[in-house]
Amino acid sequence: MPSDATAFAHRRASFAVNVVGMWTGSSDTERYVAWAKNFNDALQPHSNGGVYVNFLGNEGEAGVKAAYGEPTYTRLARVKGRYDPENVFRLNQNIQPRRD
Repeated sequence: MPSDATAFAHRRASFAVNVVGMWTGSSDTERYVAWAKNFNDALQPHSNGGVYVNFLGNEGEAGVKAAYGEPTYTRLARVKGRYDPENVFRLNQNIQPRRD
């Protein structure tokens, strides 16, 4: 299936990696967040640069665009502009409605 046939991008990736750090005790937060970020950064040379939208946290619009790729994101924004121009369905990895 062509990569732009659906909203699911990065179909040719061989692996999906989701780095999740979990701990108890707020005194260790800085150390464990740094560990997770460093581990993620160490994997980047082996990445195609894509992300899976359901693995996103709060990366904002840039993260959402990376999940879909620019052409698909633009297409989805136009669909959203047509069917949800007021952005009612926004409590997710949001795509801003586009009206053009």
